[in-house]
Amino acid sequence: CKIRASVPPDQDPEVGVERGDWYDHIESIPAPRIVVIEDLDDPPVGSFWGEVNANIHRAFGCLGVVTSGGVRDMEEVRELGFQFLAKEVLVSHAYVHQIEVGGPVTVGGVTVNPGDLLHADLHGCISIPHDIAADVPAAAQMVEDRERVIIDYAKSPDFTREGLMERFRGGFTRPREEP
Repeated sequence: CKIRASVPPDQDPEVGVERGDWYDHIESIPAPRIVVIEDLDDPPVGSFWGEVNANIHRAFGCLGVVTSGGVRDMEEVRELGFQFLAKEVLVSHAYVHQIEVGGPVTVGGVTVNPGDLLHADLHGCISIPHDIAADVPAAAQMVEDRERVIIDYAKSPDFTREGLMERFRGGFTRPREEP
């Protein structure tokens, strides 16, 4: 969905999304759902997301929202278990209205289409191509295993610069044991 808040909806020539159309679109997305909203205002001036929309969208089976815009009512929404990944916190809803529903949106440099597979946590959100989704858990475990070698060594009382460099040269593997 694309939104704007810098002008009233009755003065925006691009407005044309009815609330029911938005809810129909939400229900058409496979669950579990993550809503992605592109805020067309730069900088964002109004927040579509607060306690009311978080409750509504949670009832529609949404887990959270990723937006280039703002959010508000942080404590109330946290208590719901609804997740916000947003560019900023804004107290005003201003004249926020929807411009477009159902097309691609770009947030944080990532273009997302309806039905895309997303993974989000407190650090951000990524889009995962469906054709590689089955490979992601093994790839993530490989990264974890490689990083764990460095982290464990950094916590070791035997840590040295030379030992660290040996692990980096070895492709993040543990050095060979002496026979």
